[in-house]
Amino acid sequence: MRAVVAVASILILCPAADADEPAPFPGAICRWNGFVRHDFRVYGADVIVVEPKEQPLGRPWAWRGEFFGAFPDADLELLRGGWHLAYMSVPDLFGSPKAVARWEAFYDLLVKEYGVSPRPALIGLSRGALYCKAWAAAHPDETLAVYLDNGVCDFKSWPGGWPKGLGTGAGSPEEWVKLLDAYDFEDDREAITYRGNPVDRLGPLAEAEIPILLVYGDSDETVPHRENSEVVYDRYRALGGPVERVVKAGADHHPHGLTDPRPVVEFIERAWRDWGRP
Repeated sequence: MRAVVAVASILILCPAADADEPAPFPGAICRWNGFVRHDFRVYGADVIVVEPKEQPLGRPWAWRGEFFGAFPDADLELLRGGWHLAYMSVPDLFGSPKAVARWEAFYDLLVKEYGVSPRPALIGLSRGALYCKAWAAAHPDETLAVYLDNGVCDFKSWPGGWPKGLGTGAGSPEEWVKLLDAYDFEDDREAITYRGNPVDRLGPLAEAEIPILLVYGDSDETVPHRENSEVVYDRYRALGGPVERVVKAGADHHPHGLTDPRPVVEFIERAWRDWGRP
């Protein structure tokens, strides 16, 4: 059963929406790169919704897994094209079931109360990939497409890495401790034998034919591509899932994104058209 939604009390002040019109977004309003941004709280977490200036039929939206505002070129192009942009701040939950429960509350609110599309496009930069892939694996019918950028696809690789003897990357012992707590693992062994990593949960996405785009540097020392993006690429292809990749030769973990974000935007917009929505 999905978690009960708890939203900031400002929602009570919003007038009832017309049957044909979604409710207005609540919260504090400011401008973000020229677009209207709403900040409020859901299920005890800070959330952000940015509105496009023009809103096409169907109200498509993109959901950031982590690091709102970082390397936002593709986000901004989507906003210019009529997409809403959403983010929920649960930074130390690493895509765990606790994170998915909070995402479910936010999703239900956005779709049922504010009328956005039931299928968001997911944007996962770095550890944000853990959130996006966890959502997609649990909710393939509520996922439009998945774009991962130097994404963490196996937490054994990061924050595990070489300090734990689990990968070639630098890892992060401090973040590993947080991850154990987020998943309620009793010890390292339970985490290592866990089979809920993104690289282990590709079957539901492939069956639903959810398109995946992987953008990654082939010299990433933080989230090594051979332990993350390339594993997803090879396994997803073997499962028959639609997957594309853009490999940045010689690139490290930063900067994320592409100098020209059009391949990312076109990938997401093509998924929207292929789904059959206007």
